[in-house]
Amino acid sequence: MARRTEDDALLGLSAVELRDRLASGGLRAVDLVEACLRRIEAIEPKVQAWAWLDGDHAIEQARRLDALRLSGRPIGPLHGLPVGLKDIIDTKGIPTENGTPIDAGRVPAEDAWIVTRLKAAGAIILGKTVTTECAFMHPGKTRNPHDTAHTPGGSSQGSAAAVAAGMVPLAIGTQTGGSVIRPAAFCGIVGMKPSFGLIPRTGILPQSPFLDTVGVFARSVEDCALLAEVLAGHDPADTTTEPVPMPRMLSVAQSKAPVAPMFAFLRPPGWDTADDEMKAAIAELAEVLGEQCFEVPLDGFDDVAAIRQRINFAEMAKCYYGLERRGRDRMSDVLKAAIDEGKAVLARDYLSALDWRRLTNAALDEIFERCDAILCPAAPGPAPAGLEGTGSAIFNGLWTLAGVPAVTLPVFTAENGLPMGVQLVGRRGDDARLLRTARWLAAHLETLERGE
Repeated sequence: MARRTEDDALLGLSAVELRDRLASGGLRAVDLVEACLRRIEAIEPKVQAWAWLDGDHAIEQARRLDALRLSGRPIGPLHGLPVGLKDIIDTKGIPTENGTPIDAGRVPAEDAWIVTRLKAAGAIILGKTVTTECAFMHPGKTRNPHDTAHTPGGSSQGSAAAVAAGMVPLAIGTQTGGSVIRPAAFCGIVGMKPSFGLIPRTGILPQSPFLDTVGVFARSVEDCALLAEVLAGHDPADTTTEPVPMPRMLSVAQSKAPVAPMFAFLRPPGWDTADDEMKAAIAELAEVLGEQCFEVPLDGFDDVAAIRQRINFAEMAKCYYGLERRGRDRMSDVLKAAIDEGKAVLARDYLSALDWRRLTNAALDEIFERCDAILCPAAPGPAPAGLEGTGSAIFNGLWTLAGVPAVTLPVFTAENGLPMGVQLVGRRGDDARLLRTARWLAAHLETLERGE
């Protein structure tokens, strides 16, 4: 019992607090990894967040990092912090099976760009987290830690569930529609989908290069900022990235906002699909913010979900051509249907759909002239019951298409006790500012809840 209490206290710390203790020598990386492994041993049979896990490998990494710190040599910004990686991210010598039996036993010869960056920063690769089939809609084995009869969302379901269950302080996923924000909201943690092109994708299974975005999971805004800042950079092999100075996301997120932020409450396309309790929660939040929140319309975007899907499916048909040739008979019906729909998209319609990123950002820029962040639901409601699906991404696809940053905060609780998230959206490239605004809102609501 004493060991469990100690583990709970340790794993309840934020990643930033753990980083500081590890750097000072107040905590050994080995002790942190062992606490994570004990938590996994206790909870994994119910949650099933991991596709691959080797405790001995993780402990060996921790021992090397502890020795490095004792040597007096420089340590990285993530020194000793365990990280979970979605199982579409290549890891040298470690299976990366993309959630499909077609790639069973696949072991990459090289690390993905972000894995190389993680190792250089001193992170510990704890394991590979479950993804839906090929990061699409057919669910993996993971269950929601809050109620295992409910979906954790998708497609980055293992990453979100592992962080929510306290198995690992940080995890990485990807979003092509709503695959970071939705599972983070369903699992009651903070998720961040950064601006398109901020984090390189080389070595990650491509599904839709125009949309695919690397995202992060943690239990606080600052922790997301810590991880995202390390991952951001320029990779010549990923032409969506640029050789420009990267934002100092953690220091900005931790800084005091010069003035109280202004929020624009927006009813995104598909608003009618939201649960009544989600609509009520968002309305109450807008009322609590008072003069700091105003409602704004977004007209002319009713077809945006179909437009994003057109791009997604057309590019998926191309990117998954090799997988399909090797094993179409081992693909789920939902994946085959999407690929077949993508094959039927006309070049004219695909190229026209690409124009919507520019059009969408032009409309959003007018809104951002008046606010610091757009406020809307992260999902239609709490995680749906059942494990046959992953829930709706209706409130995420617009922001993925636009390539703007989005953060979800677990500030609501549904009547059934499951968490619900509010989504904050920022102007493209203003990731650090969005994180600061999100941190302000989280702190503001905590203060109100304490009655201060």
